[in-house]
Amino acid sequence: MKMTNAGVHQEAACQLGRMGRMKRWGQQVKLAAAAGSAFVAQAALAVNDLPGGPAVNQINLHPPVTRIAADQMWLHNFMMIICLLIFVAVFGVMFYSIFKHRKSKGAVAAHFHESVKVEIAWTVVPFIIVILMALPATKVVVAMKDTTNADLTIKATGYQWKWGYDYIKGEGEGIGFLATLDPAQREMSDAGKPAGDDYLLKVDNPLVVPVNKKVRIITTANDVIHAWMVPAFGVKQDAIPGFVRDTWFKSEKIGDFYGQCAELCGKEHAYMPIHVKVVSAADYSAWVDGKKKELAAKADDPSKVWDQAALVARGEKVYAANCAVCHKPDGKGAGPIKALDGSPVVLNEDKLKQIAVLLNGQNNGAMPAWKQLSDTEIAAVITYTKNSWSNKTAQVVQPAEVLALRK
Repeated sequence: MKMTNAGVHQEAACQLGRMGRMKRWGQQVKLAAAAGSAFVAQAALAVNDLPGGPAVNQINLHPPVTRIAADQMWLHNFMMIICLLIFVAVFGVMFYSIFKHRKSKGAVAAHFHESVKVEIAWTVVPFIIVILMALPATKVVVAMKDTTNADLTIKATGYQWKWGYDYIKGEGEGIGFLATLDPAQREMSDAGKPAGDDYLLKVDNPLVVPVNKKVRIITTANDVIHAWMVPAFGVKQDAIPGFVRDTWFKSEKIGDFYGQCAELCGKEHAYMPIHVKVVSAADYSAWVDGKKKELAAKADDPSKVWDQAALVARGEKVYAANCAVCHKPDGKGAGPIKALDGSPVVLNEDKLKQIAVLLNGQNNGAMPAWKQLSDTEIAAVITYTKNSWSNKTAQVVQPAEVLALRK
């Protein structure tokens, strides 16, 4: 049986239709698979509430662990209630008046020029409301600023981009260290693969304090304005170069509590977390003892003469912890940050020039001073930069040379 031309065309059209439907179905299957993969990937990246840190979809203040933070939360809720009552009263009267005295009901506007009662009411009522708000607010603010009779005093110094802690009074006096974002956290950020509930909040050296002890925090900065903030403590204090500010907290719970620098302090602002570990009095005493032994073991004799290999090995660690964030691991720098690979200062035969830069900084603080590093650490990192990448100077800087220039 022969098919007519019309039949042939109709059959071809049906075939094309079936092929088109199969193609669309295949595309839909691929899209569904891709969506499923995306969902699985998103589920894999799901995070949970971080005890002492941020919570998922958090819209309220952080659960307080200090008396001040609890008072702040109470004050916040109290003010919200007052504002809500004022909102309801004002808009209630307004909408009632609009509805009750609308033109369609034949309302006629009253004509009057003054009312002593109204004048008194709108003067006295707001005054009473302001007093009701000011009294508890003043009490909380005064308590926040009372840093007297502290059991422990710690200086927190902001650097681009890390925190330096010095225990200057109380148990642990003399301890000092830097707290830097954990390198693994930075690697996750650079790779675009965040993971963990403490993402960008984990540091290498958390601040350790005892529970139920008043801790005074003195804040300052080495370069630009930073801010030391831990929401669970109800604490936020600016750290300003050349100025000394202070705040305090007294944690009533043991645990790990997190915060961040709260002032926009440069391109690495997001990588400047705060981690406070609150421990029992016995655990704190044990930590102090261990930390002092650790610092004593790390204390280098500046008169010791090192060989180049040992200095380069140690300098690599110092560079990774303090310098690579700006100058990059390959020493190439970025943007306004000068490269160390091929730098005239690094290659210069006069080693004192590079030592002076690390001790005093340069370019109005664009390159900060690093006096907080030990003589051996500075000598090591300079030796490392002078003998890494394309820099093959074979020069060695000894700690004694740094000490001589530091004085």
